[in-house]
Amino acid sequence: MTDRSGPALVVTRHGGSDVLAVEDRTAPQPGPGEVLVRVAAAGVNFIDVYQREGTYPTEPPFVSGSEGAGTVVAVGPGVEAFGPGDRVAWPQHLGSAAAFTVRPVDLLVQVPEGVDLEVAAAVMLQGLTAHYLVTSTFEVTEGTTALVHAAAGGVGQLLVQLVKARGGTVVATAGGPEKGETARALGADHVIDYRAVEDLAAEVRAATGGRGVDVVYDGVGKDTFDASLDSLRPRGTLALFGAASGQVPPFDIQRLNRGGSLFLTRPTLGHHLATRDELEWRAREVLGAVADGSLHVAVGGRYPLADAARAYDDLEGRRSQGKLLLIP
Repeated sequence: MTDRSGPALVVTRHGGSDVLAVEDRTAPQPGPGEVLVRVAAAGVNFIDVYQREGTYPTEPPFVSGSEGAGTVVAVGPGVEAFGPGDRVAWPQHLGSAAAFTVRPVDLLVQVPEGVDLEVAAAVMLQGLTAHYLVTSTFEVTEGTTALVHAAAGGVGQLLVQLVKARGGTVVATAGGPEKGETARALGADHVIDYRAVEDLAAEVRAATGGRGVDVVYDGVGKDTFDASLDSLRPRGTLALFGAASGQVPPFDIQRLNRGGSLFLTRPTLGHHLATRDELEWRAREVLGAVADGSLHVAVGGRYPLADAARAYDDLEGRRSQGKLLLIP
């Protein structure tokens, strides 16, 4: 029998990146409705940080990682949609950062021919997030003006491209000239170095002729929240989808009124994959765009599991561009 044991990245207790440990684990047999996958790559995401820290309820010890891609090596009873050798990916299910993982078939999608498994792993969580933001949270159409924070980051790069593909105008923020050039190369119409300006909202308004933007896609959180609200036109929408700089503290909701009857939402991916049809629709559009070359996915770093702490430190320290991957 083929050996099905290998390393797994384990959160030993709640805390910083120092609580991560690599342990050798034997893969369990897949049960009904499950498949066993040999993992090619697992994504590095802020949701992993929130789970590791206990911000999102978790009970250590557990295997980290929510997103990944790999090859099916065995199927459980009753599984007909997938078989050994199939290339699959998934956006959100704990336990992905391991050599082998058992996944429910309802969470898997086929990876199209021509899409590398590492690229598939890199685009699932962030790609489907960017997709729901521009299609469902605030639908971007011809003429929409969007502010994209951290535009050189994983989600930011995808948002810039998807907004442009739907006919929108992008005002992008990034930290430093190099990251700004990345955003510009992907199609951003206006690029603001947030480190070099005193009043970010004023810069955004200047870029829009004083009008403000229709929507802000903000995955940064605490550090950008005030500027995001102040950058909106009347009846504009702030989609706060992450907290890379920390959680936004409670605030007076009358600010939404004073800002011009603004809308504020705190969406999450799980609520936008409510049905199998929705998962397949989003994955088909995102992976299809990768396959035909219209959506570029930048992998900013590949780390072995033994270097996972450094990967998460790079992510949290905002020292990276594009997507970071763990390679079991």
